[in-house]
Amino acid sequence: MSSTGVLQAALKIRLNLEMANAPEIVRVALAVKPEEVCLVPEKRQELTTEGGLDVVGQRHALRPTVAALKAAGIVVSLFVEADRAALAAAAELGASYVELHTGTYCDAKNPADRMRELDRLVDGARFAQELGLKVNAGHGINLDNLAGILSVPHLDTLNIGHSLVCRAVFVGLEQAVREMLNAMAGYGAEAR
Repeated sequence: MSSTGVLQAALKIRLNLEMANAPEIVRVALAVKPEEVCLVPEKRQELTTEGGLDVVGQRHALRPTVAALKAAGIVVSLFVEADRAALAAAAELGASYVELHTGTYCDAKNPADRMRELDRLVDGARFAQELGLKVNAGHGINLDNLAGILSVPHLDTLNIGHSLVCRAVFVGLEQAVREMLNAMAGYGAEAR
């Protein structure tokens, strides 16, 4: 059995691969066949992703990748800004999900900037849902800014790995996850 086969056999959760739209990485994804791929912008000098994928400007480069991943049975997500043009382009390309970039909100230093960005996220999530896209969100989310993020409607998944690992250094992984889950417990309850 190949190393990717061993990994998939051992996993008890869905395999989600976050990756750039680079031919060598796309080949890996097509060989591994994770359940989901999230295409993100990557620059060699970045320590972490610093913004959403330019879906509008890179539409022609993304189209064959999205098509190939979907043909292989892989769910495709695009990491984007909460921008209507980017969201419309993601839907037009056939992505199933978008992951809204929450970093600008999470990093905002003053309340006015934070509220303006939160309004963009709310509008983006609503527009994405109208387009038939499922909505994820991530980047910079932690216990201190989570409450605002939870005011964004239609969220399916939050990607919060970095802050969980940092918190786990002090309280252990189980406690860090428990704290985050407790903080998210009421999300969507009003819709039930």
